[in-house]
Amino acid sequence: MEATFLQYPSAMAHNPMDWDDLRYMLAVVEHGSLAAAARTLGVNHTTVLRRINAFEESRGLRLFERLPTGYTPTAGGEELLSAARQMAETVMILERRLAGQDLRLEGDLRVTTTDTLMVSVLARHLADFRAAHPRVVVEVSISNAMLNLTKRDADVAIRPAKDPPDVLVGRRVSGVSFAVYGTPAHLAAAGRLPDLAAHNWVAPDDALSGSVVAKWMRAAMPRANIVLRADSLVAMREAAAAHLGLVGLPCYLGDVDPRLERAVPLPIPEMETDLWILTHKDLRGTARVRAFTELVAAGLAQDRELLEGRRPSHGA
Repeated sequence: MEATFLQYPSAMAHNPMDWDDLRYMLAVVEHGSLAAAARTLGVNHTTVLRRINAFEESRGLRLFERLPTGYTPTAGGEELLSAARQMAETVMILERRLAGQDLRLEGDLRVTTTDTLMVSVLARHLADFRAAHPRVVVEVSISNAMLNLTKRDADVAIRPAKDPPDVLVGRRVSGVSFAVYGTPAHLAAAGRLPDLAAHNWVAPDDALSGSVVAKWMRAAMPRANIVLRADSLVAMREAAAAHLGLVGLPCYLGDVDPRLERAVPLPIPEMETDLWILTHKDLRGTARVRAFTELVAAGLAQDRELLEGRRPSHGA
Protein backbone atom coordinates (compact mmCIF):
# COMPACT_ATOMS: atom_id res chain seq x y z
CA MET A 1 0.00 0.00 0.00
CA GLU A 2 1.40 3.37 -1.02
CA ALA A 3 2.11 5.70 1.93
CA THR A 4 0.32 9.04 1.99
CA PHE A 5 1.75 12.01 3.88
CA LEU A 6 0.04 15.19 5.01
CA GLN A 7 1.20 18.16 3.01
CA TYR A 8 1.09 21.67 4.47
CA PRO A 9 3.23 24.49 3.00
CA SER A 10 5.35 23.68 -0.06
CA ALA A 11 8.42 23.00 2.10
CA MET A 12 6.74 19.77 3.13
CA ALA A 13 6.67 18.37 -0.37
CA HIS A 14 10.29 17.32 -0.07
CA ASN A 15 10.17 16.54 3.64
CA PRO A 16 7.50 13.94 4.54
CA MET A 17 6.26 14.11 8.10
CA ASP A 18 7.66 11.85 10.77
CA TRP A 19 4.85 10.37 12.91
CA ASP A 20 7.17 10.64 15.91
CA ASP A 21 7.25 14.43 15.49
CA LEU A 22 3.46 14.54 15.49
CA ARG A 23 3.37 12.53 18.73
CA TYR A 24 5.42 15.28 20.38
CA MET A 25 3.09 17.99 19.09
CA LEU A 26 -0.03 16.13 20.27
CA ALA A 27 1.46 15.52 23.71
CA VAL A 28 2.04 19.27 24.16
CA VAL A 29 -1.54 20.07 23.11
CA GLU A 30 -3.09 17.38 25.32
CA HIS A 31 -1.05 18.24 28.41
CA GLY A 32 -0.60 21.99 27.94
CA SER A 33 3.10 22.34 28.69
CA LEU A 34 6.49 21.03 27.65
CA ALA A 35 7.16 19.56 31.08
CA ALA A 36 3.88 17.62 31.21
CA ALA A 37 4.34 16.37 27.64
CA ALA A 38 7.89 15.28 28.45
CA ARG A 39 6.71 13.27 31.46
CA THR A 40 4.14 11.49 29.32
CA LEU A 41 6.66 10.75 26.57
CA GLY A 42 9.42 9.75 28.98
CA VAL A 43 11.92 12.32 27.74
CA ASN A 44 13.51 15.57 28.91
CA HIS A 45 11.48 18.74 28.32
CA THR A 46 14.38 20.18 26.27
CA THR A 47 13.95 17.26 23.86
CA VAL A 48 10.30 18.22 23.33
CA LEU A 49 11.27 21.87 22.78
CA ARG A 50 13.98 20.90 20.30
CA ARG A 51 11.63 18.64 18.31
CA ILE A 52 8.94 21.33 18.09
CA ASN A 53 11.40 24.06 17.08
CA ALA A 54 13.01 21.84 14.43
CA PHE A 55 9.62 20.85 13.03
CA GLU A 56 8.49 24.48 12.74
CA GLU A 57 11.78 25.70 11.25
CA SER A 58 11.93 22.94 8.62
CA ARG A 59 8.44 23.80 7.42
CA GLY A 60 8.46 27.56 7.83
CA LEU A 61 5.36 27.64 10.03
CA ARG A 62 4.48 28.32 13.63
CA LEU A 63 2.46 25.60 15.35
CA PHE A 64 2.19 27.11 18.83
CA GLU A 65 1.82 30.47 20.52
CA ARG A 66 4.21 30.51 23.52
CA LEU A 67 2.09 32.04 26.28
CA PRO A 68 2.82 32.40 30.01
CA THR A 69 -0.03 29.95 30.65
CA GLY A 70 1.38 27.32 28.28
CA TYR A 71 1.51 26.35 24.62
CA THR A 72 -1.60 27.13 22.53
CA PRO A 73 -1.94 25.94 18.91
CA THR A 74 -2.09 28.57 16.17
CA ALA A 75 -4.80 28.29 13.51
CA GLY A 76 -2.38 26.45 11.25
CA GLY A 77 -1.22 24.28 14.11
CA GLU A 78 -4.80 23.37 14.99
CA GLU A 79 -5.47 22.28 11.41
CA LEU A 80 -2.38 20.10 11.35
CA LEU A 81 -3.02 18.66 14.80
CA SER A 82 -6.62 17.81 13.95
CA ALA A 83 -5.36 15.54 11.20
CA ALA A 84 -2.68 14.20 13.55
CA ARG A 85 -5.34 13.23 16.11
CA GLN A 86 -7.11 11.17 13.47
CA MET A 87 -3.82 9.50 12.62
CA ALA A 88 -3.19 8.80 16.33
CA GLU A 89 -6.62 7.20 16.67
CA THR A 90 -5.95 5.00 13.63
CA VAL A 91 -2.57 3.96 15.01
CA MET A 92 -4.10 3.10 18.42
CA ILE A 93 -6.83 0.99 16.82
CA LEU A 94 -4.24 -0.86 14.76
CA GLU A 95 -1.99 -1.41 17.78
CA ARG A 96 -4.89 -2.79 19.85
CA ARG A 97 -5.98 -5.16 17.09
CA LEU A 98 -2.46 -6.42 16.53
CA ALA A 99 -1.96 -6.84 20.29
CA GLY A 100 -5.21 -8.79 20.41
CA GLN A 101 -3.64 -11.39 18.13
CA ASP A 102 -0.52 -11.77 20.27
CA LEU A 103 -0.34 -15.41 21.37
CA ARG A 104 2.90 -15.10 23.35
CA LEU A 105 2.91 -15.56 27.11
CA GLU A 106 5.69 -13.03 27.49
CA GLY A 107 6.22 -9.29 27.44
CA ASP A 108 4.76 -6.41 29.44
CA LEU A 109 1.23 -6.31 30.84
CA ARG A 110 -0.05 -2.96 32.13
CA VAL A 111 -2.56 -3.30 34.98
CA THR A 112 -4.43 -0.46 36.66
CA THR A 113 -6.03 -0.92 40.07
CA THR A 114 -6.76 0.91 43.30
CA ASP A 115 -4.47 1.38 46.28
CA THR A 116 -6.98 -0.42 48.52
CA LEU A 117 -6.91 -3.60 46.44
CA MET A 118 -3.14 -3.51 46.07
CA VAL A 119 -2.45 -3.28 49.81
CA SER A 120 -5.00 -5.96 50.70
CA VAL A 121 -6.00 -8.86 48.46
CA LEU A 122 -4.38 -8.32 45.07
CA ALA A 123 -0.62 -8.58 45.62
CA ARG A 124 -0.60 -12.29 46.42
CA HIS A 125 -2.55 -13.06 43.24
CA LEU A 126 0.01 -11.08 41.25
CA ALA A 127 2.68 -13.28 42.86
CA ASP A 128 0.75 -16.38 41.78
CA PHE A 129 0.58 -15.06 38.21
CA ARG A 130 4.30 -14.34 38.24
CA ALA A 131 5.00 -17.91 39.37
CA ALA A 132 2.80 -19.32 36.60
CA HIS A 133 4.04 -17.00 33.82
CA PRO A 134 7.55 -15.74 34.69
CA ARG A 135 8.14 -14.25 31.23
CA VAL A 136 5.30 -11.73 31.62
CA VAL A 137 6.27 -8.51 33.42
CA VAL A 138 3.30 -6.89 35.15
CA GLU A 139 3.38 -3.09 35.37
CA VAL A 140 0.95 -1.85 38.04
CA SER A 141 -0.49 1.66 37.93
CA ILE A 142 -2.28 2.77 41.09
CA SER A 143 -5.12 5.15 40.30
CA ASN A 144 -8.55 5.92 41.69
CA ALA A 145 -9.68 6.87 38.18
CA MET A 146 -10.45 4.48 35.35
CA LEU A 147 -7.42 4.78 33.07
CA ASN A 148 -8.11 4.93 29.35
CA LEU A 149 -7.89 1.35 28.11
CA THR A 150 -8.96 2.60 24.68
CA LYS A 151 -5.66 4.49 24.44
CA ARG A 152 -3.85 1.56 26.08
CA ASP A 153 -2.86 3.52 29.17
CA ALA A 154 -3.41 0.06 30.64
CA ASP A 155 -4.25 -3.41 29.30
CA VAL A 156 -6.31 -4.63 32.26
CA ALA A 157 -8.28 -2.77 34.93
CA ILE A 158 -9.13 -4.34 38.31
CA ARG A 159 -11.41 -2.08 40.29
CA PRO A 160 -14.74 -1.61 42.01
CA ALA A 161 -17.39 -0.23 39.67
CA LYS A 162 -21.15 -0.29 39.44
CA ASP A 163 -21.38 0.39 35.71
CA PRO A 164 -18.11 -0.19 33.82
CA PRO A 165 -17.68 1.64 30.48
CA ASP A 166 -19.47 -0.04 27.57
CA VAL A 167 -16.30 -0.16 25.46
CA LEU A 168 -14.68 -2.53 27.97
CA VAL A 169 -15.31 -6.25 28.41
CA GLY A 170 -14.60 -8.51 31.34
CA ARG A 171 -16.15 -10.26 34.26
CA ARG A 172 -17.69 -9.39 37.57
CA VAL A 173 -15.63 -11.14 40.24
CA SER A 174 -17.79 -10.45 43.28
CA GLY A 175 -19.70 -7.85 45.18
CA VAL A 176 -17.83 -5.31 47.30
CA SER A 177 -19.27 -4.29 50.67
CA PHE A 178 -18.41 -1.24 52.76
CA ALA A 179 -18.78 -0.69 56.48
CA VAL A 180 -18.11 2.02 59.05
CA TYR A 181 -15.00 1.58 61.20
CA GLY A 182 -13.32 3.17 64.18
CA THR A 183 -10.74 2.22 66.77
CA PRO A 184 -11.95 0.52 69.95
CA ALA A 185 -10.63 3.53 71.88
CA HIS A 186 -12.60 5.99 69.77
CA LEU A 187 -15.78 3.95 70.03
CA ALA A 188 -15.37 3.57 73.79
CA ALA A 189 -14.74 7.29 74.30
CA ALA A 190 -17.78 8.17 72.21
CA GLY A 191 -19.89 5.71 74.17
CA ARG A 192 -20.91 3.96 70.93
CA LEU A 193 -23.22 6.83 70.06
CA PRO A 194 -26.24 5.47 68.19
CA ASP A 195 -26.21 8.44 65.82
CA LEU A 196 -23.18 8.00 63.54
CA ALA A 197 -23.32 11.68 62.57
CA ALA A 198 -22.51 12.60 66.19
CA HIS A 199 -19.00 11.18 65.80
CA ASN A 200 -15.94 12.82 64.32
CA TRP A 201 -15.34 11.60 60.79
CA VAL A 202 -12.51 11.02 58.32
CA ALA A 203 -13.87 11.67 54.82
CA PRO A 204 -12.87 11.61 51.14
CA ASP A 205 -11.75 14.86 49.55
CA ASP A 206 -12.86 16.22 46.18
CA ALA A 207 -10.60 13.78 44.29
CA LEU A 208 -12.83 10.97 45.59
CA SER A 209 -16.12 12.83 45.29
CA GLY A 210 -17.47 10.16 42.96
CA SER A 211 -16.66 7.28 45.30
CA VAL A 212 -19.43 5.34 47.02
CA VAL A 213 -18.13 6.50 50.40
CA ALA A 214 -18.36 10.18 49.44
CA LYS A 215 -21.82 9.74 47.90
CA TRP A 216 -23.10 7.93 50.99
CA MET A 217 -21.71 10.55 53.37
CA ARG A 218 -23.32 13.38 51.38
CA ALA A 219 -26.68 11.60 51.45
CA ALA A 220 -26.67 10.02 54.92
CA MET A 221 -24.85 12.57 57.06
CA PRO A 222 -24.50 15.93 55.37
CA ARG A 223 -23.77 17.66 58.68
CA ALA A 224 -21.19 15.20 60.01
CA ASN A 225 -18.22 16.72 61.84
CA ILE A 226 -15.40 16.02 59.39
CA VAL A 227 -11.98 16.43 61.01
CA LEU A 228 -9.82 15.23 58.11
CA ARG A 229 -10.18 14.68 54.37
CA ALA A 230 -7.90 12.60 52.13
CA ASP A 231 -7.62 11.56 48.48
CA SER A 232 -6.99 7.90 49.32
CA LEU A 233 -9.01 5.33 51.24
CA VAL A 234 -5.75 3.85 52.50
CA ALA A 235 -4.79 7.26 53.93
CA MET A 236 -8.28 7.55 55.44
CA ARG A 237 -7.84 4.16 57.10
CA GLU A 238 -4.56 5.28 58.64
CA ALA A 239 -6.15 8.48 59.96
CA ALA A 240 -9.00 6.52 61.52
CA ALA A 241 -6.52 4.08 63.04
CA ALA A 242 -4.89 7.10 64.73
CA HIS A 243 -8.21 7.72 66.58
CA LEU A 244 -9.25 10.71 64.45
CA GLY A 245 -12.77 9.44 63.90
CA LEU A 246 -15.02 7.03 62.06
CA VAL A 247 -14.41 6.13 58.42
CA GLY A 248 -16.24 4.33 55.63
CA LEU A 249 -14.06 1.62 54.09
CA PRO A 250 -14.38 -1.45 51.89
CA CYS A 251 -14.65 -4.48 54.16
CA TYR A 252 -11.61 -6.08 52.52
CA LEU A 253 -9.59 -3.13 53.86
CA GLY A 254 -11.24 -2.57 57.24
CA ASP A 255 -12.04 -6.10 58.43
CA VAL A 256 -8.44 -7.28 58.18
CA ASP A 257 -7.00 -4.33 60.16
CA PRO A 258 -6.64 -5.29 63.84
CA ARG A 259 -6.57 -1.60 64.82
CA LEU A 260 -10.18 -1.11 63.68
CA GLU A 261 -13.58 -2.59 64.33
CA ARG A 262 -16.99 -2.00 62.83
CA ALA A 263 -18.98 0.77 64.44
CA VAL A 264 -22.15 -1.09 63.44
CA PRO A 265 -22.20 -4.84 62.80
CA LEU A 266 -23.45 -4.94 59.21
CA PRO A 267 -22.16 -3.37 55.98
CA ILE A 268 -23.95 -0.29 54.64
CA PRO A 269 -26.20 -1.39 51.73
CA GLU A 270 -26.05 2.02 50.02
CA MET A 271 -22.29 1.68 49.55
CA GLU A 272 -22.33 -1.74 47.91
CA THR A 273 -20.66 -2.05 44.51
CA ASP A 274 -19.02 -4.72 42.33
CA LEU A 275 -15.46 -5.81 41.60
CA TRP A 276 -14.57 -6.16 37.91
CA ILE A 277 -11.63 -7.30 35.82
CA LEU A 278 -11.84 -5.42 32.52
CA THR A 279 -9.96 -5.07 29.26
CA HIS A 280 -10.62 -3.51 25.88
CA LYS A 281 -12.54 -5.76 23.49
CA ASP A 282 -9.64 -5.66 21.01
CA LEU A 283 -7.25 -7.05 23.66
CA ARG A 284 -9.29 -9.92 25.05
CA GLY A 285 -7.64 -12.42 22.68
CA THR A 286 -4.11 -11.50 23.78
CA ALA A 287 -2.60 -14.54 25.45
CA ARG A 288 -1.14 -12.71 28.43
CA VAL A 289 -4.34 -10.70 28.99
CA ARG A 290 -6.43 -13.85 28.86
CA ALA A 291 -4.09 -15.79 31.16
CA PHE A 292 -3.94 -12.90 33.64
CA THR A 293 -7.68 -12.31 33.83
CA GLU A 294 -8.43 -16.02 34.27
CA LEU A 295 -5.87 -16.61 37.02
CA VAL A 296 -6.51 -13.41 38.97
CA ALA A 297 -10.30 -13.69 38.67
CA ALA A 298 -10.13 -17.21 40.08
CA GLY A 299 -7.90 -16.02 42.92
CA LEU A 300 -10.12 -13.07 43.80
CA ALA A 301 -13.19 -15.30 43.71
CA GLN A 302 -11.66 -17.18 46.65
CA ASP A 303 -11.66 -13.88 48.56
CA ARG A 304 -15.38 -13.32 47.94
CA GLU A 305 -16.32 -13.76 51.59
CA LEU A 306 -13.95 -10.96 52.59
CA LEU A 307 -14.83 -8.74 49.62
CA GLU A 308 -18.54 -9.02 50.37
CA GLY A 309 -18.13 -8.31 54.08
CA ARG A 310 -19.14 -11.76 55.28
CA ARG A 311 -15.94 -12.38 57.22
CA PRO A 312 -16.42 -11.36 60.89
CA SER A 313 -14.86 -8.02 61.74
CA HIS A 314 -12.56 -7.45 64.68
CA GLY A 315 -14.83 -6.78 67.63
CA ALA A 316 -18.07 -7.09 65.64
